[in-house]
Amino acid sequence: MTRRAATTQPIALAPRPASTLASEERPIPAEVRDLFGYEATSTRSLPPPEPLVEQLTRSVVEILAGARELDQIARWVSDDVYRTLLKRTILGARARQARGERASRPAIALGPIRVAEPADGVVEAVTIVHGRGRSRAVAIRLEGIDRRWRATAIAVL
Repeated sequence: MTRRAATTQPIALAPRPASTLASEERPIPAEVRDLFGYEATSTRSLPPPEPLVEQLTRSVVEILAGARELDQIARWVSDDVYRTLLKRTILGARARQARGERASRPAIALGPIRVAEPADGVVEAVTIVHGRGRSRAVAIRLEGIDRRWRATAIAVL
């Protein structure tokens, strides 16, 4: 008995004229839009940022080395940071595969964490990560969003 593979053709939807789109869109009142957006949080309402900076730094270095899954820090980073780390993770995995290397947990030591507060609810921190062959700087920007810290920028130099 032979089976035939089902072929599915994508359904092409006809584009709607621009004149009908504008008439159907309804503006969302500001008070309703504000209920569902992100809520900025003051620094004094948040825990100290140093433990999170330390843990995120270790996690990011391990993620880039392929020893940790990116999903483990997804709740602590913004969507832009997640996408950037995902791209770097994929490139790192391809490079390791081309060299025939396996992912391994890097042996690192963190230097002191320097923290600056440029605005209320915003913290920028930098630390030096010392590895076997090299040292790198890791800069992290945390913003108080929805009563917790969230990394909105991470740079590994």
